[in-house]
Amino acid sequence: MSWTRCGWTARISGGLVVLAASVVASPTLHAQQADGYARASSGTRELTLASGTSIKMLFDAANLGSAEIEVAEIVFPAGEISGAGHRHGAIEIFYVVEGVLGHIVNGVEFRLGPGMAGVVKPGDEVVHRVIGDQAVKALVLWVPGGEADRIAPADRWTPLGG
Repeated sequence: MSWTRCGWTARISGGLVVLAASVVASPTLHAQQADGYARASSGTRELTLASGTSIKMLFDAANLGSAEIEVAEIVFPAGEISGAGHRHGAIEIFYVVEGVLGHIVNGVEFRLGPGMAGVVKPGDEVVHRVIGDQAVKALVLWVPGGEADRIAPADRWTPLGG
């Protein structure tokens, strides 16, 4: 059994814990592995909408080898109200990293601050609203994947190197 964290590897061998330092070159962190998916990623593609909202896809079919889930970093600028109400064909989960997000689901607003999460099920109507004068940075997960291409066609996305 072994674990890797912060460049150190701990391995249990015959009841002894063996520690070894490891150096990982960053280009290999996000490279797709021989079994078809990347273990880590700095992003596959990005999109900036006319409103200034930016979406950076961290994991999608391009580096997962399948479309089970998409994971993105999204930044809503201060004052942003995302859509007059939209629906997704997938579960959408937001995890707020910075700022305060008005997470309006089916007309009911929930206030999400850093460390809080919100969910929208397929068919629910959702509006994302920045509360206050600070941009909101959040992680968004779509299960199953494919929502990014519903937001904008593939030719509007800018490919990233990793």
